[in-house]
Amino acid sequence: MKKLAVLSGSGISAESGLKTFRDMGGIWEEYDVTEVASPMAWQRDRSLVLRFYNERRKALLEADPNAAHYGLAELEQQFKVSIITQNVDDLHERAGSTNILHLHGELRKAQCSEDLHKVYDIDGWELKEGDLCEDGHQLRPKIVWFGEAVPAIDDAVPLVHEADILVVIGTSLNVYPAAGLVNYTSPGTPIYVIDPGQPAGIGNMDVTFINKTATEGIVELKKLLLG
Repeated sequence: MKKLAVLSGSGISAESGLKTFRDMGGIWEEYDVTEVASPMAWQRDRSLVLRFYNERRKALLEADPNAAHYGLAELEQQFKVSIITQNVDDLHERAGSTNILHLHGELRKAQCSEDLHKVYDIDGWELKEGDLCEDGHQLRPKIVWFGEAVPAIDDAVPLVHEADILVVIGTSLNVYPAAGLVNYTSPGTPIYVIDPGQPAGIGNMDVTFINKTATEGIVELKKLLLG
């Protein structure tokens, strides 16, 4: 069974109604993302950061996976699929995908603010001040904030390097280090890019572009892969 690696971004979840940081809008439009998604923000206004992620978590619980999520899950019938996602939602999991690596964290989990290795599931949508780990420290969202390292990238590199096929879906390839993963493909590896535009960072690689949204593009991808 061939190995298929998928790099997914916010475009795939946007079709489920989840907004990205860049178009957050609403009550958050007055804030720069670094004011609610950085270690400095956590130190400066913990209550604001918790509210920000509570709102995102609440929206996630009201969203459902779309056809692109389900289409990727269905590919596990023909391929050994590894999904490397920049998204912090759990829509890939809820669609049935079984091998998922979250580069930037998971919205429905919390971690100890003093020991990031201590991770907890969040029951419901709210994480409050006073919610503590067993060591007595405040729980924070399990999110890789701006200015923090992306430890999961070390696990992502071999998944891309060993893949027989790479699919890039719903990402502009502007956010590093995730965008640099395409450079770790082995020579001759077919790359399929599903995006209405043409993401930067591909360079002169041999790429098949599917210039459609994620839900439309997954249909064409399956035709190309399965014949």
